[in-house]
Amino acid sequence: MPHHEKYMQRCLDLAILGMGKVSPNPMVGAVIVHDDRIIGEGYHQQYGQAHAEVNAVNQVLSNFDNAEDLLRGSTIYVSLEPCAHYGKTPPCADLLIKHRIPQVVVGCRDPFPQVDGKGIEKLKDASIEVTLGILEKQCRFLNRRFFTRVQQHRPYVILKWAQTADGFFAPDDDRQFWITGPESRKLVHQWRSEEDAILVGKNTAAIDDPQLNVRFGNGRPPKRVVIDRRLELSSDLHLFDQSVETLVFNEIKTDINGKIKYIALEDFDRYVPQYILYQLYLQDIQSVIIEGGAHTLNTFIEAGVWDEARVFTGEATLTSGIKAPKINGIIAGEIPSGRDQLQIIYKK
Repeated sequence: MPHHEKYMQRCLDLAILGMGKVSPNPMVGAVIVHDDRIIGEGYHQQYGQAHAEVNAVNQVLSNFDNAEDLLRGSTIYVSLEPCAHYGKTPPCADLLIKHRIPQVVVGCRDPFPQVDGKGIEKLKDASIEVTLGILEKQCRFLNRRFFTRVQQHRPYVILKWAQTADGFFAPDDDRQFWITGPESRKLVHQWRSEEDAILVGKNTAAIDDPQLNVRFGNGRPPKRVVIDRRLELSSDLHLFDQSVETLVFNEIKTDINGKIKYIALEDFDRYVPQYILYQLYLQDIQSVIIEGGAHTLNTFIEAGVWDEARVFTGEATLTSGIKAPKINGIIAGEIPSGRDQLQIIYKK
């Protein structure tokens, strides 16, 4: 028992390597231990490809001539319950049964209805000893995006904004004003690569003409989402350059133009954040980072549909302008980012 946490932590360290690559699947890590020695490990590396357990077992099979004997005397640690259904790949529970691994230690149950306890039940029915709940809180937190999508039928929502030292979001004369330094901007681009989509309102798109890509980071660019009720944005904006799938929420039309998808909402006066998030859920978007403007951010805050906020405070002051959003939540940390301060807040 004392070693369970150590090996589960290794599962978590492996799982996070799949960040930005496996959605809408969860991030999962697996470690196989024989006589208190790791003999194989793996993680879910790419959506549609082998799961963590498969990669861990295959590593053992590749590295040891007596692999089958070793597996029959091993314990496999996995951060999320092994799947029990046929999806893009066969059930991982069947794989563990096939190789007669006698003990499985699981971080937390999988909330997906086709799994949710069925993988554990299948293992127990095959006389495999299952231990559940090792570092459960950490395992659930790692896959908070996945849990939110499955249980709430919407993406995990991250709010991001920068504010001046005196609490302003932007000038009120539609001019661009950089609040944060290069370190913070680079960090934001890395964050974008870790989420499925990035959302802005019409005014932010028109004034800033953002590219919403990851040019200062690494990884794949997210899908872009813009709210343009009356389709007033110019087609010359970076948003419409056809470089990545872009969703335009409006009240006029539902149509597709290359990589631009226009989605009309029936009612633009009530429940707009909820309608948008449900449409994103239907598009298999598991997480979205909302970058502005202030009105858009406040709309989601007032609707109560957010999970996490990342707020930069710069050294600059404005004395007047558009006030930064106000948010109530649990402050998880305050860290420096260059000369800026970054605050991480979670919804209560």
